[in-house]
Amino acid sequence: FDDHVAEYEAWFKKYPFVFETELAAIRKIWPAGKDAMSLEVGSGTGRFSKALGIRSGLEPSAGMDAKAEERGIETVRGVAEEMPYQNQQFDVVLMNFCISYFENLQRAFAEAFRVLKSGGVLIVGFIDKNSLLGKYYEGKRDKSVFYKAANYYSVIEVEEKMKAEGFKNPEIFQTLFNGLDNTNDIEPLVTGSGKGSYILIKATK
Repeated sequence: FDDHVAEYEAWFKKYPFVFETELAAIRKIWPAGKDAMSLEVGSGTGRFSKALGIRSGLEPSAGMDAKAEERGIETVRGVAEEMPYQNQQFDVVLMNFCISYFENLQRAFAEAFRVLKSGGVLIVGFIDKNSLLGKYYEGKRDKSVFYKAANYYSVIEVEEKMKAEGFKNPEIFQTLFNGLDNTNDIEPLVTGSGKGSYILIKATK
């Protein structure tokens, strides 16, 4: 990712309504008030953190990290499987479009549980591997630097791994019901899965 920051940023300009749909979906289920301690794991260039008012970012890529810092996000270099934070430090942890790149998803969820306060919330956003976009990305695996190293998950796989680490009361939401080039407006967020490509799972510690 270090050598492809410009390409990463260009994607958001090419598909503005995809980004706005995802952002609106997260905002709709965001649980905390303005003073909540929040962390985005895999914060990338800080686009979501900046828009959501997330205070802290954790990012392994130096190139992405530098761009996030330009946006005013306080980022720390590190990985999800070994978060450099204290126990029960955050009210909300967001993992958005990053779980496909974790080396150990189960360990990452265990770390999220550790750094969350009692009653804290984990929000996981990802592309369902069985969805329209999931199959599209899988088909581009050999042609894209961003997709070739990704591990895509089904909704049930992610939900079960979250439950295995102690997360409770998972709520599942979906949006993005069309292809990238056919997303020409902000799409609605509805409960459940099976129709939308972008999935959000919200669960509590």
